[in-house]
Amino acid sequence: MSDINILWADDEIELLKPQLFFLEKKGYNVTKVTNGHDALDVLTEEDIQVVFLDESMPGITGLETLERIKSKYPLLPVVMITKNEAENLMEEAIGSEIDDYLIKPVNPNQILLTLKKIIDNKRLVKEKTAMDYQQEFRQLSMDINSSPNFEEWVELYKRIIAWELKLDNSENEGLNEILNIQKKEANKEFVKYIDKNYPDWFDGQGPTLSHNLFKDKIYKTLNEEEPTLFLLLDNLRFDQWKIIEPIISELYKVDSEDYFYSILPTTTQYSRNSIFAGMTPHDIQKYHSDKWVFDHEKGGKNMHEEFFLQNQLDKAFQRKIKLQYFKVTNNSVAKDMVDKANNILNYDLTVVVYNFIDMLSHARTEMDVLKELASDEKAYRSLTKSWFLNSPLWTMLQNVSNKNIKLVIGTDHGTIRVGQPSKVIGDRDTTTNLRYKVGKKLNYVEQDVSAAKDPKSVGLPRPNLSSTFIFAKENRYFLYPNNYNYFMNLYADTFQHGGVSLEEMICPIITLSPK
Repeated sequence: MSDINILWADDEIELLKPQLFFLEKKGYNVTKVTNGHDALDVLTEEDIQVVFLDESMPGITGLETLERIKSKYPLLPVVMITKNEAENLMEEAIGSEIDDYLIKPVNPNQILLTLKKIIDNKRLVKEKTAMDYQQEFRQLSMDINSSPNFEEWVELYKRIIAWELKLDNSENEGLNEILNIQKKEANKEFVKYIDKNYPDWFDGQGPTLSHNLFKDKIYKTLNEEEPTLFLLLDNLRFDQWKIIEPIISELYKVDSEDYFYSILPTTTQYSRNSIFAGMTPHDIQKYHSDKWVFDHEKGGKNMHEEFFLQNQLDKAFQRKIKLQYFKVTNNSVAKDMVDKANNILNYDLTVVVYNFIDMLSHARTEMDVLKELASDEKAYRSLTKSWFLNSPLWTMLQNVSNKNIKLVIGTDHGTIRVGQPSKVIGDRDTTTNLRYKVGKKLNYVEQDVSAAKDPKSVGLPRPNLSSTFIFAKENRYFLYPNNYNYFMNLYADTFQHGGVSLEEMICPIITLSPK
């Protein structure tokens, strides 16, 4: 450990011989000075990794020395040491970005613990994370292959996400690859579970699905005492929620972290329309045929969400639920949303549909610069966090954080990074989506798809009597034989949705309240 150089500045340095001797025996190199001026001189001449700085010294004080150190060496760790326990002094030191704060007399073990925390923290976290995951690997594998039910699949998926986030920070590429393999195995087993059980869910034997989301999870927030703000972030996955959760938690308390399953296809046209209508797509087409647009037909597929939601609320409540609705697809609408944020108090329910994450996944497919910025899952999460921090949405949430409101954050479906192409042949009316197809006489690779040959049994409308739906399994994506190699390279490693995977189907629904 002889490559770790410590600078210790204290006007009573001679009284610290036991502590200094202890550090030198542990292999640290300690440079000793008695005032702030000398400390600053040493920093210009020597390569110092940590500074221990006495708060009360002659000449320039410890706080003044700290300010000068941080102005010139902002990343250099500094530990403030003082006899003074005054709260304002501690606050000033912490505000000056010290890395730790010790009260005299300090014992050698305190100093060693501080050094471990500052210098070895990253290495220790990496080693501990690796050891913990190695212990968890076997248990995860056993649980994946233990025939989980829909609730257990949610917990398994959240455990996998937790490890993804931990390994993101540990920078252990080997373990990341192992976890990716384990996640693929989980998706393989999850698809088997969906194939076997999904149709039964439409008889009420399963989890909350898209068309029951409001009834099961949101109706209970609609009371006359406080308004509800429902944010639907298109394409928001559970891992992306966990990335932005610490930001939101600065101002809001998480009351519940719940889930629902997106219906198939996991796309905006089907899942989001179902959420707002409180009906399956089959029933939407049956009862609102003038507002349902089939895949092969021209026209917007999500043009009537506000109508669907108001209709659902009118049927569910004896009183009139006053609704305010925003669909944010550009900066102009986002600005209007922020400007009208205070109006939330005048409505029972305000709904904000925010399309940025969906647009990001589609733009990433088409723009090389975004492919570089979001080259993998970790980068995709990081880009989501960066967007949220700088978004009008976060501005609005900050503006209303002092209001008496109930905040609900959800999505319509997730997305998956695709990697395995699969050939499909269909007629001219077959849909172009990469993760699902609906058409007549589809020709496909059986093991690559989950098929709904009776669409009505899984809540889907039928464009004609011989229409079949197919959904891509795991990380596959559908391609036509024409220009196969070109499109295979174009869409490989892009984020898509519409098929069957943990990432697309298991969706967060979070209830929060202002702190």
